[in-house]
Amino acid sequence: MEGWDILVRQARAAGLLARLSHRLKSLGLSESIPAPARWHFEAADTLSGKQRKAVHWELLTIQSALADLPVPTVVLKGAAYVAADLPAAEGRLFNDIDLLVPKAYLADAESMLMLAGWHPVPLSAYDRRYYRRWMHEIPPLQHATRETVIDLHHAILPDTARYHPDPAKLLARATVLPEWPGLAVLCPEDRILHSATHLFHDGELPHGLRDLTDLDLLLRAASDDSGFWHRLTSRAVELELARSLFYALRYVTHFFDTPVPDSVLDALQPAAPGASTLRVMDAVFKRALMPGHASCNDAFTPAARVAAYVRAHWLRMPAHLLIPHLFHKAFVSPYLESREPRAA
Repeated sequence: MEGWDILVRQARAAGLLARLSHRLKSLGLSESIPAPARWHFEAADTLSGKQRKAVHWELLTIQSALADLPVPTVVLKGAAYVAADLPAAEGRLFNDIDLLVPKAYLADAESMLMLAGWHPVPLSAYDRRYYRRWMHEIPPLQHATRETVIDLHHAILPDTARYHPDPAKLLARATVLPEWPGLAVLCPEDRILHSATHLFHDGELPHGLRDLTDLDLLLRAASDDSGFWHRLTSRAVELELARSLFYALRYVTHFFDTPVPDSVLDALQPAAPGASTLRVMDAVFKRALMPGHASCNDAFTPAARVAAYVRAHWLRMPAHLLIPHLFHKAFVSPYLESREPRAA
């Protein structure tokens, strides 16, 4: 029971309890879970099923809200897995719904969603300006009654980022969903590249291992197509995302033994960092991608998480923008928040 206890705690911390439950069930192993631990898995199953139904409902309301938009709305990440009925949707938990529209239609889409009940979450004037000027998305929109959150993107990386995948290329190859008129998902290669980019450009990794399992499931599902691996590596180079794909394949094979052909890893070697940098990245990500539970930490884990955070911001913004931004968030924002009047 001690082993089951720590497994449940680690899986819950990683947001993977429902996915692990689905995996055990698919292998016919549910009954082998001891009764005192089984209810944790059953509760996670219930939550996952409820969230999946909620995502379906939100997609229906988004579909209705954006019906007059003259271009398809691309659904990203977890909600896309549900909309396309992919294996990665099984046991997946959701924080928000991510959408992508051309920048030319961003204001129209925002207005339509606001008319349907979504409104910007409360942010400081500095944060609102930061989103509007520098980020690849507008401030998050939260529904007035259901409190569900939409992240509305016009790109998958900020304009200030070191790499610049062209959103027009992503939109051009998006797949319209016949069962969801007006909605689309990225093509399989772009879906994987976006997942990898999000994971390795995000400085906070509370669900890093969950996102890595997404990649594992997406890769396994897409690799049945004989031409998939060549298209994936070619597309990564075309979109300036070969380094992100290299890291994704390196760590997905490390954690999950995902079957990636050696020829694919060889093809990505030109995008690989130098040997010394790679040793540092291994030291960082093999710790930072572990579940956020004390049993998974060692003495260097806190430093690894800080390093991942700093690296992500370094990739997102050049130094002349990054240093003032971090200074403001570390010192100015807390001071301004402390001076705001509080409700009695």
